[in-house]
Amino acid sequence: MDLVKQMAYILRHRGPDEFGFYGDEQIGLGHSRLSIIDLSGGKQPMHNENKTIWVVFNGEVFNYIELREELIKKGHEFYTHSDTEVLVHLYEEKGADFINDLNGQFAFAIWDKRKEQLILARDRVGIRPLFYTVVCGSLIFASEIKSIFMDKKVERQIDHIGLQQLFTFWATIPPRTIFTGIKELPPAHYLIVKDGKLETRKYWQLQFALKDKNNKIQSEDYYGDRLLELLKDSSRLRLRADVAVAAYLSGGIDSSFISALVKKFFNNRLQTFSVSFSDKDYDEGGFQIQMAKFLGTEHRNIDCNYADIGKIMPDVIWHAEKPLIRTAPAPLFLLSKLVRDNNIKVVLTGEGADEILGGYDLFREMKIRRFWAKYPASKIRPLLMRSLYSYIPNWPKTTSAFLEGFYKKHLLNTDLKYYSHLPRWDITSRITSLFSESIKKELAGYNSISEFEDNLPEDFTQWDSLSQAQYVEITTLLSGNLLSSQGDRMMMANSVEGRFPFLDYRVMEFCAGLPAGLKLRVLREKYILKKIAKDYLPSNICQRVKQAYRAPDSASFLKVGRLDYVDELLSQEHIKKSGYFDPLAIINLVKKCKGMDSSLISAKDNMAFVGVITTLLLDKLFIRNFCPQMDYRRKGSEMME
Repeated sequence: MDLVKQMAYILRHRGPDEFGFYGDEQIGLGHSRLSIIDLSGGKQPMHNENKTIWVVFNGEVFNYIELREELIKKGHEFYTHSDTEVLVHLYEEKGADFINDLNGQFAFAIWDKRKEQLILARDRVGIRPLFYTVVCGSLIFASEIKSIFMDKKVERQIDHIGLQQLFTFWATIPPRTIFTGIKELPPAHYLIVKDGKLETRKYWQLQFALKDKNNKIQSEDYYGDRLLELLKDSSRLRLRADVAVAAYLSGGIDSSFISALVKKFFNNRLQTFSVSFSDKDYDEGGFQIQMAKFLGTEHRNIDCNYADIGKIMPDVIWHAEKPLIRTAPAPLFLLSKLVRDNNIKVVLTGEGADEILGGYDLFREMKIRRFWAKYPASKIRPLLMRSLYSYIPNWPKTTSAFLEGFYKKHLLNTDLKYYSHLPRWDITSRITSLFSESIKKELAGYNSISEFEDNLPEDFTQWDSLSQAQYVEITTLLSGNLLSSQGDRMMMANSVEGRFPFLDYRVMEFCAGLPAGLKLRVLREKYILKKIAKDYLPSNICQRVKQAYRAPDSASFLKVGRLDYVDELLSQEHIKKSGYFDPLAIINLVKKCKGMDSSLISAKDNMAFVGVITTLLLDKLFIRNFCPQMDYRRKGSEMME
């Protein structure tokens, strides 16, 4: 049990309010609690009436009140008012199939003493993390990998295939992680452990409408009204808490609309938070202030500069537990700290709207390229690319010849299932050219894209091209990056829980069935959302062209004064010793990034630099110098009982 206590305590940032433990001859369960529902009675692990079923749970079941009422009618007795206890009784009633009844974001473990069976489960989209490994015949699992590493028998080594996947998709593809031997339970899966065997099962799949199947088309008003009602109900459920719930306000339509719905229908005293940038090329502060004044919220903001990002990055990587391609998580780390410093534990955000409603430039890019591919000799069609990414510095200066040359690669491969993502994956995967010769040799013959393609749904080819692109985006960038490195990890680093109304599974399923033209109409993204939002938002906010959230990259490390860890990690000696990258190639990359005006450094070089420095940071923090820096004796009696 000492190990379980150590594993729980290293996760104290996820739950600093209370610790709880259960152990018998076969299992040890530990929990660090962030108290949000049933503040006085919600201590975990929880059990059923005769203590034969136990649960530890991270997250929320938003429809727990309705489920609890049904279970009471069936004779179940509750000793708390928490959503966690609902899991125990629902499992008693339905077995593992009960997961389908949950509307929430969760990772949990249920131990059934009678059956000697353990069930690990994760929510449909992967909002909450769950990792596991098997060592010396024992299963070890936790919400974060650092907790698993508390067992000294667990090997700590970076998986080179995981590196290649991350330097292609921006994330590893579950169950693979960036660490050798550590597995991630994929979203919408549960794992049954019984009689020494592990069996993984999938319980949910986002299904898009099949093309050419005579689907019944309703009016725009029907779709708009239904989406509005779903988002209102989703927001209502996500306000369930015994503590104050605030909202992020980015200045874009997604977070603005959620905040507007909450303010109008549920919470007239809403607090909002935002992050702005001293570099105006990245800043959306003006829109944030406008929305806060429009809604009349109590608003707070943190201004972030290059130096802030560079200084905080070691903490960011400690919590992210993976290399990064962009520095975007760092300002969100600082934002969640601002939230917690103001005694807020829960925030709503607009995450997920772009994925389910066709909001990203990548979707417009794909549509232009398919249009261009029909007449590849056209000199007019490729000019449409100039309408994209206008918010990126120096994009207007990009020559038409360069744009045509870049986007023409793979232009005619429209039959590829991942056609939409080829430009992104192509430019990102160039980071792998910086690998050391030994890693290149090891990875020769491995193709991460082929592996990803082999695991696409059987009916994937029967979806329209936008739906295919949405699915790829949801299963790679959303789950593995935005909800992880930028979401859960940066919020929970400061003991803040994020909630995402657009990622209610009912909203996702409804949007998956929308006609493509209601999501992306010609090149107008999120068409149906803008249609319903116009009654709730200022017109300039509602009609804003999507501006991707970005933060300064290489300049945050190289042009902010001296950062000792950067000098150490980028020394030729250290690069050679670490063995991940070619020292000469990295030295040339660093010289290039140092010597050029930061606004002129290419996206490829910026991503490469961030990928390299964060990989070396990960290696230092988790492989060479794993030091949790804590003294368990200080915690006192609640840890040792």
